[in-house]
Amino acid sequence: MAQNNIQVPYGYEPPVDSRKGILVYYDTFELVTEEELDQAVDWMNQMSFRKLILYPLHESTAKRMSKDEVRPYYKRLDFLHDWRRSIEETDVVIEGLEGKRKKYTPIDSALRHLTETYGKPLFLLVSPETASMFASYDSFEPWITRIRLLLTTGPSSSQMHPRLVQYAHRWNVVGERLGDVEQ
Repeated sequence: MAQNNIQVPYGYEPPVDSRKGILVYYDTFELVTEEELDQAVDWMNQMSFRKLILYPLHESTAKRMSKDEVRPYYKRLDFLHDWRRSIEETDVVIEGLEGKRKKYTPIDSALRHLTETYGKPLFLLVSPETASMFASYDSFEPWITRIRLLLTTGPSSSQMHPRLVQYAHRWNVVGERLGDVEQ
């Protein structure tokens, strides 16, 4: 392993990075618009996250999670890449794990991959429906203590899973205005 020596003045201390955490937008991106993606970038900047990771779900994962029809994975990925090229933000990454696997990927496998690849702390930006589905899985309780959920809109009381209510202190609703976080 080669070592690169650098010289710094005496007493030099590197600047402290004020941006912490990774924001992961976990969605099918079937109904997400460019404005909502722009809003996610604004949330990333407003809340001082290091990166925004867009995690599109493969069709087989989406079919197991809900009964809604989704377009093919490559079409949704093309939409995200086109949007990514149109913005000037460099801290937005499109995660391609599900495209490589080409099959159902459980959410706990996806979260394990994300924490190993991008580090901690991890904030998962999801819709209320996805949050309720995640709360219904057995792997929810171990993961909710390690990650934080951010919901795009406020869930209705009929949508909320009992475990989501139990762990209400581990999730927030990101408000319509920037930086407005409510519970």
